[in-house]
Amino acid sequence: MRRLIPLLLLTPLLAAQSAPEVEITAEPHHQLVLANDQVRVFHVDVPPHTDTLLHRHRHDYIYVMLGDTEIVNAVEGKDPVTVKLKDGETGFHAGGFVHTVRNHDQPFRNLTIEILQDEKLRQSSAHPDTAHVDPAHPDKNPDKNKDKEDDRGLEILHGGTKEILFVKDGIRVSEIELQPGGTAPKPAAAYLLVAVSDLRLDAADKPRNAPHNAWDQMDIKSGDSSWIPPVALHALTNTTQRTVKFVTLEFP
Repeated sequence: MRRLIPLLLLTPLLAAQSAPEVEITAEPHHQLVLANDQVRVFHVDVPPHTDTLLHRHRHDYIYVMLGDTEIVNAVEGKDPVTVKLKDGETGFHAGGFVHTVRNHDQPFRNLTIEILQDEKLRQSSAHPDTAHVDPAHPDKNPDKNKDKEDDRGLEILHGGTKEILFVKDGIRVSEIELQPGGTAPKPAAAYLLVAVSDLRLDAADKPRNAPHNAWDQMDIKSGDSSWIPPVALHALTNTTQRTVKFVTLEFP
């Protein structure tokens, strides 16, 4: 959303843009909370009427908003833009830019998930003939799952829904909402789980004689994330007495 930026808001942004840029890891409002060879997850918290430092995003990233807010986004070399964001809103930004963010009246909080293998994943999704093709499921072959803005879909679950929001860099991003007792399938591949609300999820279909696994139960607070490695496929059941919401990033 573009609109006229008041001069009082624009002045500190212009001053910030004239300052030397810093790496995202040196920007004090970005706290690194999880890192591996696939992702770096930053908890971003910008108080009202506060600016971030001018910082660089070198990698593509996905964000998940934690609360409603309104900001002014000032990308270097472009006009500042006022943006309204909603709680739970999830989106994608291509990397390779420098910007500052000025917050308005509400806290600006999100999880920013850097995709460290973005270039490799882009090349893989752009050349589906080099990827594995499952002849038993031709509708799921890679050439039909290339990144698309309109690659969306809603799946009705037992006591909930799973909506595919988008696929970027070969990563499938979904929003799952479960009512009390609702069950969602657990991806077979590695994935990142981001809690939009407080969660308590239990493995729903694990055999009674199966060994205990650290991922059989998850208690995660809103705004936290958890990297789930490839494990035996189990469904996840909401064992709270309220509807819960979380976002999953399924990696190829």
